[in-house]
Amino acid sequence: MIKKTIFLFLLALCLCRAASAQQLPTPTEGDYIIRDFRFESGETLPELRLHYRTLGKPERDASGKTLNAVWIGHGTGGNGRGFLSQNFGGQLFGAGQLLDAGKYFIILPDGIGHGQSSKPSDGLRAKFPKYNYNDMVAAQYRLLTEHLGVNHLRLVTGTSMGGMHTWVWGEKYPDFMDALMPLASLPVQIAGRNRFFRRMVIDSITKDPEWMGGDYKQQPRGLIAANYTLLVMSSIPLQQQKQAPTREDADKLFDSAVRNALNGKDANDMLYQFDASRDYNPQPLLETIKAPLLAINSADDQVNPPELGIAEREIKRVKRGRFILIPISDQTRGHGTHSLPGLWKQHLAELLEESKQTGKP
Repeated sequence: MIKKTIFLFLLALCLCRAASAQQLPTPTEGDYIIRDFRFESGETLPELRLHYRTLGKPERDASGKTLNAVWIGHGTGGNGRGFLSQNFGGQLFGAGQLLDAGKYFIILPDGIGHGQSSKPSDGLRAKFPKYNYNDMVAAQYRLLTEHLGVNHLRLVTGTSMGGMHTWVWGEKYPDFMDALMPLASLPVQIAGRNRFFRRMVIDSITKDPEWMGGDYKQQPRGLIAANYTLLVMSSIPLQQQKQAPTREDADKLFDSAVRNALNGKDANDMLYQFDASRDYNPQPLLETIKAPLLAINSADDQVNPPELGIAEREIKRVKRGRFILIPISDQTRGHGTHSLPGLWKQHLAELLEESKQTGKP
């Protein structure tokens, strides 16, 4: 009887998980080439390639305004494909879910320097233009308006770097969206320990003689040290203590994490990705954001620690802004909580309802 009860419990648990995470439709992938793209540094690139994935189809009103487009930006070193995982897209994009791909036109771009978009490792190495976050957002605005035919966004959201881009979107194109939801970010310039972390990544690469000004023949050893920093930067003390309660366990977990972190990494790409945040600072223009904005961070985020009080202070300057801090729990995963919709999608539902307009999903 006990075995049967356990079996039925496990079966119900599996069915529940299957119901909550659904098989996603096959995304449409493509590239858009922007000719002679000019960066804020003054440099130009004859052909800037932007790769993207989309789910669903755009809908427009009688005037041609796009009603259902959702832009989601990835984090530093990531790409749009990551949002197609069962942990993220499987919780949001399925039939009947909050961002149902049958109702929304979901756009998952690879930012400049990331994924299959133009990046230093394509051949230019350290001669690649020194892009920043403004360049990344401006290029994606052109992808939307010039190539995908999107002239308005229902929602702008993103994780980590994509969260910071969300603040930039709200200031750079304040009338272009109905709602903004930055995840795991702060609306101020990167300073303090966060800047320390980034300098450690950058200097680990550039101060290694094997880097050779970007013209290395094989990946410099400094790339290993850079990834050590990244592992600390995104660490989760509570969960890692549970995962590795002994020294032996910790060594195994560390070795595995380092192998995974180095897989497919290029030193120049990583250098550019972290340097791109050098002049990020939406703080002076927060009052110019028009759309409802909901910022969400987690209490165990080592990148944006809650004790700084920055989010609570600065959100007061956003006319229609709110801030949610997710308490630390067995479910949170530090900075990575941004990619667990189960912990914040109820707040997204509230934002979508708050910003809902006639004729929009």
